[in-house]
Amino acid sequence: MRPARPAMLPFSRDVVFAILLTGCVLSALNAAATDRPYAITEEREPCRGYDPLRRPFFGDTHVHTSYSHDASTQDTRNTPRDAYRFARGEEIGIQPYDEDGNSKRRVKLDRPLDWTAISDHSEMLGEVRICEDTAHPEYDSDVCWNKRNAQFALLGFLARSQIGERHKMCGPGGEICRAAARSAWADIQAAAEAAYDRSAGCQFTSVIGYEWTSGIASNLHRNVLFRNHVVPDYALSSMDTVSAFRLFEGLQRDCVEGLESCDAVVIPHNSNISMDGYMFKTTRLTSLETGDGKVDQEEARLRNRFERVVEIMQHKGDSECLLGAETTDEACGFEKLPYDAMSGAIGAPRTPPKRSAMVREGLKKGLLLEQELGTNPLKFGIIASTDTHLGTPGLVSEEGHVGHGGASRVMQPAVPEGLPDAIEFNPGGLAVVWAEENARDSIFEALRRREVYGTSGTRPEVRFFGGWRYPADLCEAENIAERGYAMGVPMGADLPHRPESEGAFLAPVFVVSALQDPGTERRPGTALQRIQIVKGWTQDGTTHEKVYEVAGGPNEASVDLDSCTPTGAGARGLCEVWRDPDFDAGERAFYYARILENPTCRWQQHLCVEAGVDCSDPETVGRGYQLCCDSSVPRTVQERAWTSPIWYRP
Repeated sequence: MRPARPAMLPFSRDVVFAILLTGCVLSALNAAATDRPYAITEEREPCRGYDPLRRPFFGDTHVHTSYSHDASTQDTRNTPRDAYRFARGEEIGIQPYDEDGNSKRRVKLDRPLDWTAISDHSEMLGEVRICEDTAHPEYDSDVCWNKRNAQFALLGFLARSQIGERHKMCGPGGEICRAAARSAWADIQAAAEAAYDRSAGCQFTSVIGYEWTSGIASNLHRNVLFRNHVVPDYALSSMDTVSAFRLFEGLQRDCVEGLESCDAVVIPHNSNISMDGYMFKTTRLTSLETGDGKVDQEEARLRNRFERVVEIMQHKGDSECLLGAETTDEACGFEKLPYDAMSGAIGAPRTPPKRSAMVREGLKKGLLLEQELGTNPLKFGIIASTDTHLGTPGLVSEEGHVGHGGASRVMQPAVPEGLPDAIEFNPGGLAVVWAEENARDSIFEALRRREVYGTSGTRPEVRFFGGWRYPADLCEAENIAERGYAMGVPMGADLPHRPESEGAFLAPVFVVSALQDPGTERRPGTALQRIQIVKGWTQDGTTHEKVYEVAGGPNEASVDLDSCTPTGAGARGLCEVWRDPDFDAGERAFYYARILENPTCRWQQHLCVEAGVDCSDPETVGRGYQLCCDSSVPRTVQERAWTSPIWYRP
């Protein structure tokens, strides 16, 4: 008797085999996911590119779209979905627009980003939504009319109290605007979900976030980034939380304790315009809250819990350091604004920038606060970003710079003749995380442990480790990262306990390596010039700093300003093992690395060359190009990267 014929399958044998194989692979991947050194708080395929020694992922944490009140008044029309498309490599349009709504300028990244956080202002999120919705009952209100008529926008729409009071159209308790804000916040989350690559390819990660924007004492702004898709249903603003301290309390209540798997990091940004260093003072408002202006243990603990990294550079200038007093570091002259408050950008009387508003000063102050309180509330990792107000994350090239909008361009949707941006501004920077995979949990953990660095817009690959017994020849090894982790700690961490060595004195030793940005065929990367290590420390209750030359050094590199062609040699890679020659085991200290590239043309010089400006011939200096020939404006720039510090505690 012949055996019965098996039932016909709806697939070929090859397809069945492929399905079975895929199932086995996915099972293996899912099994591997349980071995991650961090909690997995979302449903997604584990990344095929998982690397336990971590990889650098380039992103932007500071991106505004048409949902932000200031961006919308300058005719930014790109939505969060458009911004994510741009970050992933698609071309989009930016203002100005013609009568048919077609953009007159198009922009596209040379290289997509790995990850991006949209950070639209939570303030007036609902008001913007209402004034864009023709069906809303308040669409024809005076407030919305003012928004749609640029000359009235500043006083009629953007003017608002920082302490809870909203426009009358918002109704009792502001509930009409709160409801609209919840709707816009839900759309922001939906855009992030649509952009997130949850497949094993892990090509792009969208991070849900917003900007909390306080104008009290000038710029005390912060970006709030969430771990995953589990977020509160309302984005807290400075209208709801009078101070950053209340923001921290709200995040603790509504997110960490109120929702399972919810967590957040808070990023203070461009402290250079926080006037007299208010960004690094108490996060309470002493005139409105109980307190004497001093930081107490509760505030230090809560700030340390949420503020894990700081933005050292963005479109509105560099905030690393400022020349003066003990700071003699020439590289501190990089991309400095000539004023200490954003009002200086829109015609108000200017006061010069302050050293107390710089990140290096904040890091030094943190050492003293830790000595007093037991917790360092200013223990920041370092990143950079753009603060674009055009919905264009990662648009950081000096060549072809189109501006980023922002406070200087409110009510000015038209592009000025000649140079498209205020001369003191720049294209912004990038945030880089060292993470095992391009997924939300991994990126968040990198931010939380501060294993991050910032760049002024280029993409060098930078490692920084600290320990006590790294061998002098480690740079010659093929497994620097493996030994860096095994024998010490990476950027963002505390040095391990100082070992005893047969009674001998030990000073910490650091390994820093940098590889040149490979660039693209159209825009090759620039060679490296040098690596420096910046040290800050305490001594007898005061703080000090010193910059050490570690690798590379001055060279003959230059730029042909007539063509913006770089000349001279540099390094494709630099690496050094360095031991602190001035170590005092009894004093607190931090160390971070700074990598400088060879000089290249600054953004306006590229445009001046493109426009054919010849400063020896006034007839070639067209309208709007006068600053091309202003000797006080730098024509070149040294792109750079800053690692997060490594701290020493006695």
